[in-house]
Amino acid sequence: MAKVIALANQKGGVGKTTSAINLAASLAVLEKKVLLIDADPQANATSGNGFDLRTIKTSIYECLVDEVDAKDIILHCEINGLDLIPSHIDLVGAEIEMLNLPNREKMLKSVIEKIRDQYDYILIDCSPSLGLITVNALSAADSVIIPVQCEYFALEGLGKLLNTIKIIQSRLNPQLAIEGFLLTMYDARLRLSNQVVDEVKKHFQQMVFDTIIQRNIKLSEAPSYGKPVLLYDASSTGTTNYLNLAKELLQKNEAVKEAHEKETV
Repeated sequence: MAKVIALANQKGGVGKTTSAINLAASLAVLEKKVLLIDADPQANATSGNGFDLRTIKTSIYECLVDEVDAKDIILHCEINGLDLIPSHIDLVGAEIEMLNLPNREKMLKSVIEKIRDQYDYILIDCSPSLGLITVNALSAADSVIIPVQCEYFALEGLGKLLNTIKIIQSRLNPQLAIEGFLLTMYDARLRLSNQVVDEVKKHFQQMVFDTIIQRNIKLSEAPSYGKPVLLYDASSTGTTNYLNLAKELLQKNEAVKEAHEKETV
């Protein structure tokens, strides 16, 4: 059964979609079967994998609102082992359409359950809001990665996100864990970047990934070519960072699995 990980932060521009695209690609290159779900109406994770938004007829919107089977709309990406459920601007309207439905916070969970056994990892790229779609993603996920950019307002709004996670843990998804805080857009030349790293590590300690995503021009350029950075420039810093993140994630999950198996023996 796949581990489901949401990437969430209601603050825009923190490297959420960049991380979703490139972590998914890196896990696939490390021979894991990966599904990326684009749950953001901006659909950047869809176009960032080379799909033309004008040609997408069915998306995650239809799965949520019209109960279309996710199996029928999965797209295969350029990297072997990486699949995508695309998004569409229509998703903006899904929140309103879902409001009066029973179980409206768990619609995405039921979409994922039908395909969960076909993958090792399912990553959900959330929109920069704490609306109903993001609540759906957190209700469906086993854990959440929170990207935090190394900028002045980095910690602003994190309290609100953590509060939302607490509410979801108490009411909708008691199993939801924080996979880790991921520091992004790090620039070693800036004292501010180093201050933010220290601050986040002081606050969240073991919950911060060791891997830090550095500012990298190739990371910014890759989406305009519709490619993850490792296909755009395999030798770039961005490629190295995300491969290291994928390895760290796998090691962490292997260790947890082993500990769990020992307990159950």
